[in-house]
Amino acid sequence: MGRRISRRIRRIGRQDLLHSPGNFLAFGFGAGLAPVAPGTCGSLAALPIFLLLHELGALLYAGALGAAIIAGITLCARAAESLGVHDHPGIVWDEMVGLWVALCFIPFSWGAVVLGFALFRLFDIVKPWPIGLLDRRVGGGLGIMLDDLAAGILANVVLRVLLPYLPG
Repeated sequence: MGRRISRRIRRIGRQDLLHSPGNFLAFGFGAGLAPVAPGTCGSLAALPIFLLLHELGALLYAGALGAAIIAGITLCARAAESLGVHDHPGIVWDEMVGLWVALCFIPFSWGAVVLGFALFRLFDIVKPWPIGLLDRRVGGGLGIMLDDLAAGILANVVLRVLLPYLPG
């Protein structure tokens, strides 16, 4: 059935990332190894990929986002199991996908990207209802992904409300 997953955090090194390509992805290509604010670093690592996705157009963006969400559930679950820690802070694939959700179908401007990034990080850190509830109640790979998806959706909605007030 797999080994028991702990809630206790342990230090992760480069060797853990090299253990499998899945861990490398789950740790945001290494961004999750940041000693401070790995979630924010993971979100920053997602920005260049967002720029590429945005250039593909809405249909391909949506398809890639759907694939990233579905793959992320398994990816995050396997990384947590291989590390023996549920939702280790270094697992940042969920933050990456959450940011892509926050910026999904938003007309591009640097102001919108910065505000979307800030809103997503705020909601991911503060975890207002229902994000905090999802974080506490849903386990496994789905649980790792779900609170960040909810933070991304909330950030997207608030960003849409604020877009008319952005300069430029």
